[in-house]
Amino acid sequence: MEINAVEFDQVAREIFAPVYPVLAEQIIERSGISKGCCLDLGCGGGYLGLALASISELETILFDESQDMLKLAQEYIDQSGLESRVKTLLGDVHEIPLADESINLAVSRGSMFFWENRVQAFREIYRVLAAGGMAMIGGGFGNVELLREIEKKMLEKDPEWKEKRRQRIGKGKVETYREELEQAGISSFEIIQDEAGLWIVIRKTA
Repeated sequence: MEINAVEFDQVAREIFAPVYPVLAEQIIERSGISKGCCLDLGCGGGYLGLALASISELETILFDESQDMLKLAQEYIDQSGLESRVKTLLGDVHEIPLADESINLAVSRGSMFFWENRVQAFREIYRVLAAGGMAMIGGGFGNVELLREIEKKMLEKDPEWKEKRRQRIGKGKVETYREELEQAGISSFEIIQDEAGLWIVIRKTA
């Protein structure tokens, strides 16, 4: 999917920015993983991956199919002072260019809704997860207060934003995602849905 990297990044940076540190803390707490290798899929400007790296010892890969997005991500890596632990990688989520069982923590916020074949993407994510690893994929906002703040700003930019969000993470989507995960051959997962968003949590048992 073609996107305008600068416009996309502006929204992430100016509107969604407060979400990433909150999500990073929630992901570390839920996963119990703070060391090893982290993969931020469909990273955009790399905000979630950088937030995770900043509160952990994770070696983090910012992964995206857009070279333009990765150029912006590299700028933010350089500004963060985390260049020794964070790098970018160009590629397609349907064919992740990483070895089997090489990732301890895989994350993705807001990207899966644009994947052409989620079943294949889920298979690939599970393939690269190491034993004991976890993936957290979805469209959460951290908490309801942050959701309301973002909703107000996004509706000013796009009056249909609330409906688009409902179509992606509304109650009817849980069964769709469950079926896709099962088609991918993944049995160890849970789908968490609350007012602050939806997350798919995949674990690969040791």
